Amino acid sequence: MEPFVIGVTGGSASGKTMFLNALLSRFQEEDICLISQDNYYHPIDQQPLDENGVRNFDTPGSIDAKSFAADLEKIKAGESFQRQQYTFNTPGVVSKMLDFHPAPIIVVEGLFVMYFHEINHLLDLRLFIDAKTHIKLKRRIQRDKEERDSDLDDVLYRFEKHVMPTFDRYLYPLKEDADLIIPNNTNFDVALEVLAGFMHARLSKVKGGQEKS
Repeated sequence: MEPFVIGVTGGSASGKTMFLNALLSRFQEEDICLISQDNYYHPIDQQPLDENGVRNFDTPGSIDAKSFAADLEKIKAGESFQRQQYTFNTPGVVSKMLDFHPAPIIVVEGLFVMYFHEINHLLDLRLFIDAKTHIKLKRRIQRDKEERDSDLDDVLYRFEKHVMPTFDRYLYPLKEDADLIIPNNTNFDVALEVLAGFMHARLSKVKGGQEKS
């Protein structure tokens, strides 16, 4: 059987990573392969500049969509691949080589997985993680401080000039095309259990078919 491909998208700081960590913790490592858009950014010197000369990582042009789609095609065909971890030049973080192996379920996550046609058409299920703007801003401030040591002014500037314009222009219009919209203003527990149950049922079918063969 071909792997079942789930795409997970939503605005910046909507809680995609938290949701995925909770989801993956319910499965064996060999059952799911997670491929993140975060490792497909163009080099920092190729990132577009805004009107004030600030690098904008929140545009479709920031992503190497061709390589992203090619790797997804590869793993759907049963081939493993490697990809260099992208660190956003974060101080103290050493980039490493990441290994990706075929699995019955492939999860693809990132801002633009539904925007890029070459990726979207490979998805079997599309999830949109949603949250209110003020909640996303709070999470973004906390995340960028902890993970990237960004100061408040920088976070607020990027949220106003990059994050929200991208959401309004590229992401919000695709929300209605998602198969499932998961609100994440307080928690996503019920949606998580429903999705995990569906995935476990699918895995049981795959493993049952392998035993018969």
